[in-house]
Amino acid sequence: MRKVILIVVIALLYSCSSTKNAANKPLYEVLMVNNDGGANIKFYEVLTEPKEIKMLLGDETLSKKIKSNDITDCNFVILNSGPTLENNNKVTIEKVTETSTQIEVYIKDNQKNIDAVQTDDDTLYPYTVVKINSKKPIVIK
Repeated sequence: MRKVILIVVIALLYSCSSTKNAANKPLYEVLMVNNDGGANIKFYEVLTEPKEIKMLLGDETLSKKIKSNDITDCNFVILNSGPTLENNNKVTIEKVTETSTQIEVYIKDNQKNIDAVQTDDDTLYPYTVVKINSKKPIVIK
């Protein structure tokens, strides 16, 4: 009987060990690519302050993808493409690298934009939202 209890206790202690490896997060995640709904000017914005990041939670899709600890642990980048007649968002992230002092985000922009005065009902305003899993300063190149 003692052997059975001893084996059960050892099995219990072994199964509760803390040797599990934590999953490494990628440096960045593209949270949303939307072909319409952005602003009428082209800009890239870095959100670093918790108040700025909380505004993203107003979007129904993004609120499901942003966890509460992301507000204090991550930065976000909004890539707004401006007005265009193209159906696909062509502003993409080529790569994201981390240096000792900053995060470098390399953007490729093939979007054919039109002037804001030429807009009509067929005009689209694509944008992309990216989560950077770091609080280091971000430089867009």
